[in-house]
Amino acid sequence: MDNHSYQPIGNYGIIGNLHTVALISMEGSIDFMCFTRFDSPSIFAALLDKEKGGFFDIRPAAAEAPDLKPEVDLKQLYLPDTTILLTRFLSGQGVAEITDFMPVKAEEKNCVLVRSVVVPRGEMKLRMRCQPRFNYARAGHTLEGEGCEIVFRSQGEDQTAFRLISNVPMVIEGQDVYADFTLGEKQQACFVLEALSTETQREPTEALRYYTTDSFHATVNFWKGWIGKSEYTGRWREMVNRSALTLKLLTSYQFGSAVAAPTFGLPSVIGGIRNWDYRYTWVRDAAFTMYAFLRLGLMEEAAAFMTWIGNELAQITEQQETLQLMYKIDGDPKLEETTLPHLEGYAGSFPIRVGNAAYSQFQLDIYGELMDSIYLYNKYGGPVTYEFWQKMEPQVEFVCNNWNKPDHGIWEVRNEKREFLQSRFMCWVALDRAIRVADSRSFPSPVSRWREVRDDIYKDIYANFWSEKKKAFVQYKGAEILDAAALLMPLIRFINPYEPKWLSTMEAIEKELVSDSLVYRYRTDNGASDGLLGEEGTFSMCSFWYVECLARSGQVEKARLIFEKMLGYANHLGLFAEQLGFRGEHLGNFPQAFTHLGLISAAFELNRKLDEVQKY
Repeated sequence: MDNHSYQPIGNYGIIGNLHTVALISMEGSIDFMCFTRFDSPSIFAALLDKEKGGFFDIRPAAAEAPDLKPEVDLKQLYLPDTTILLTRFLSGQGVAEITDFMPVKAEEKNCVLVRSVVVPRGEMKLRMRCQPRFNYARAGHTLEGEGCEIVFRSQGEDQTAFRLISNVPMVIEGQDVYADFTLGEKQQACFVLEALSTETQREPTEALRYYTTDSFHATVNFWKGWIGKSEYTGRWREMVNRSALTLKLLTSYQFGSAVAAPTFGLPSVIGGIRNWDYRYTWVRDAAFTMYAFLRLGLMEEAAAFMTWIGNELAQITEQQETLQLMYKIDGDPKLEETTLPHLEGYAGSFPIRVGNAAYSQFQLDIYGELMDSIYLYNKYGGPVTYEFWQKMEPQVEFVCNNWNKPDHGIWEVRNEKREFLQSRFMCWVALDRAIRVADSRSFPSPVSRWREVRDDIYKDIYANFWSEKKKAFVQYKGAEILDAAALLMPLIRFINPYEPKWLSTMEAIEKELVSDSLVYRYRTDNGASDGLLGEEGTFSMCSFWYVECLARSGQVEKARLIFEKMLGYANHLGLFAEQLGFRGEHLGNFPQAFTHLGLISAAFELNRKLDEVQKY
């Protein structure tokens, strides 16, 4: 990405095919793409190293300067109700428009990315540059062909290969491919990046015609048909739909699992070291994602996740193991963490990690989130089978026997374990929902024992996690520290949102963790340490929890104002990263599933409360 500085994280749009995604900047550059699966090595990663990472861009030839804006205005939008992205360049000479999409295919090995550029007005000179860097920019590659078809083959262990075809001549320069071309009004240039797989490949001219017509229309119809199944008709429908489409993009067509985010290495502090790999399936995040799909009436995604978790439960039951907090999308439990020392990191944010060492952590809260989603699926989606329940029951028993142990908690602190409040009340959720499922289906489960332990947990929280000094429930047993994860207490129906102790807790959280509409997860200078130095941004999902808590406690107008303010922090396409910096800049991996499902949940609750208010 020569002559470029790093684009703000929020300056990107996302396209995908339910196997992987590509991040495309407002300047028309694909600066991040793992090929051909979410957790595959990257082929484009200029977002993580502007010199070495690799990119694939199309832009006006007169705009080779670091910043396009003085000469060219930039616009980016999605085709309505789809994930097809339009990037527009507007200048005095003409207007160029890039359409980017990825056809949805059943197998990830048949990955295709389609880029077409048209000039609706005037005339534009444009340049395409394709500079892949295989295997996280660790492997060289060979090039074969010329003119309108060129094949790239990695020389690394990844053995990745793809062909780039076009209707304009391309030239090879070193390890890269370029094309300079001029388009008059209504003329079009097309570039298709197609994995070399076992699927029969079309002749280039036929392939270009197919992908820019038949495949384009099929992709439009796929996404419009999918979001058309959503049952949400309330306020902020466009934002809710965009969040739903984003969650769908992060879901595996092949496995039914969902990644927490499609990127790795994007920092929570610019120049900092909190740079994690989120391209995996956290049981917690995936369970909440399924909950969001259920609320929207999208049952197929919920059923697919139930199949995925059922397969994981079958394996761990056979081996007499307990649930791991995260897996690869295909269910592989090994996520060894390494660093990529040859890449400088986004804006110098180093190290870049791939894999995630937190996979081996002990986190009790995941049982609550999973059991809650199973309960909701059984209630709204489809009945849980006894065969499935037999695989889940040992996990409930595990909670009964281990609920009072210290763990690493929802924030995955990497040093000392503690008895965290959120882990404790999620153990209560696990047992409460297990009892409800067993009772509703008359399963022969030890519900009397479960009920006794559930009540013991309830008493323990009130006895040991309440601080008279703070007048609030605290982060962990014996602490005087607040944690935004406590905002989940009324949302999972552990506590009534009008109970004085809860209202007092929320008031304390507002005083210490809320900054206008933004919410810190906890204060890193005095909370449970994650073992790393440096301040971090506010967590957007916590802000949406806060909105929902306000709505549930009757503070509807305040909730609405804060929700509207939060929507104002979305990027130009309605997308959110994990965190927001002091100036409202997006930080962390992007886009993040947890934030978007929090938005959906908050919109549902707030819309319901506003409807109730308007009835009177």
